[in-house]
Amino acid sequence: MCLVFVCGKDEQVVSRQPAPGSCPYCGGMIQAVDVDSHWNFCFLPLYHKIKRRHYCTMCSRKLLVK
Repeated sequence: MCLVFVCGKDEQVVSRQPAPGSCPYCGGMIQAVDVDSHWNFCFLPLYHKIKRRHYCTMCSRKLLVK
């Protein structure tokens, strides 16, 4: 007998907007991105959350906001 668990995570960009400040690595402009993430188990939705992430537009680094 073999059990197979099919799990998946889907992410979709909801919106993008400029954020104040500049990148500490290259001095580029920072962009705030809202990402909608879904966790699925056998095509049944288990988890849904919208997260805000910050990225530099020049060097494409993910930045942490403290």
